Amino acid sequence: MSNLPRRVRRFSWPCAAVLAVAAGLAGCSKPPAEPEPIRSVKLLTVAPAASTFGMEFAGEVRPRIESRLGFRVAGKIVRRNVDLGQTVRVGQLLAELDAQDLRLAADAARAQVAAAQTNRDLALADQKRYKELRSQNFISGAELERRESAYQAAQAQLDQAKAQLSAQGNQTGYARLVADVAGVVTGIEAEPGQVVAAGTPVVRVAQSGVRDVVFSVPEDRVAAMAVGSPVEVRLWNSDDTLSGKVREVAASADVATRTFQVKVALDTKTPPPLGTTVTVSPKALGSGGVPVIKLPTSALRQDAGTGQTSVLVLDEASMTVRAQPVTIATADGNDAVISAGVQPGMRVVAAGVHVLTPGQKVTVYQPRVGGDKANAPAAAAAAAASSPR
Repeated sequence: MSNLPRRVRRFSWPCAAVLAVAAGLAGCSKPPAEPEPIRSVKLLTVAPAASTFGMEFAGEVRPRIESRLGFRVAGKIVRRNVDLGQTVRVGQLLAELDAQDLRLAADAARAQVAAAQTNRDLALADQKRYKELRSQNFISGAELERRESAYQAAQAQLDQAKAQLSAQGNQTGYARLVADVAGVVTGIEAEPGQVVAAGTPVVRVAQSGVRDVVFSVPEDRVAAMAVGSPVEVRLWNSDDTLSGKVREVAASADVATRTFQVKVALDTKTPPPLGTTVTVSPKALGSGGVPVIKLPTSALRQDAGTGQTSVLVLDEASMTVRAQPVTIATADGNDAVISAGVQPGMRVVAAGVHVLTPGQKVTVYQPRVGGDKANAPAAAAAAAASSPR
């Protein structure tokens, strides 16, 4: 090195440093990425299948007739004679009002009848006396007509007083609330000590006998719920199934839920208890036996960017998969009913779509026949050799 010219020695050290740095950077660079493995996928061929699904709604067993009973007069409730859930018979006392004021009013009407009857008797006596005087020509005919008119007015006042007494007697009887039908008490809406107006509901009674199943349907399905259409009712607390027919469809939607109430008459002599929760399956909204395209839920994927539901379809020419957007109509058990996006004959990935990306190369999975049985003795020997003794 000492024999080299000074200019050559001056430039040799920077060159050596640059070469050393380049060698270090080359040693620290990342190795090239390994190619993504070609995965085996299970495929299924899209084909129409018979559907078994139908629309179901939650319903409730209710009485066909449920009355909210109240007093026909105003007053203060002093006694309630029934409890919630109690069975009542016709004429049974349900509640009572304080009838003191009503009894006083009845006594006043009775006194008015007595006064009107006295006035009528006096008018009748005058009429008889003036009639005899007229027969003897002691009075004129006009005088006799005045006495007859007075008698008729007194008789009318007596009839009016009797009618008022009868009405007041009814008012006194209205202080007792009695059941007009046999049934079950389903609600208590007033308690003793409460002052109620005439007609205010006090006790709610469900009439015994025929019962309905009540449920609600959305407005896009109410057109199919025709009166008389068959309905299948299944009890939640058992596997029993009852049949019925649509009896009534609401003419307007509920202001809160915007659904239409439907009532179903049950074809049974022993209806379920009141308040029983049931599942209602209208035949008009069922699609049993209709050919549809169904795919397992494991074949569906959701794009992270758009949120679109799609499936992976195999391109047999390039052996790659591509995303195919689909539209789901409803569910049929563990399968999804596809209304648009795929056609019969397409081959879609049946499982493992979450580890695949569109455009990725794949191979078709071929199950081995008898391979596991052939390897079973070797696997057993290996397990025996590795087990501790």
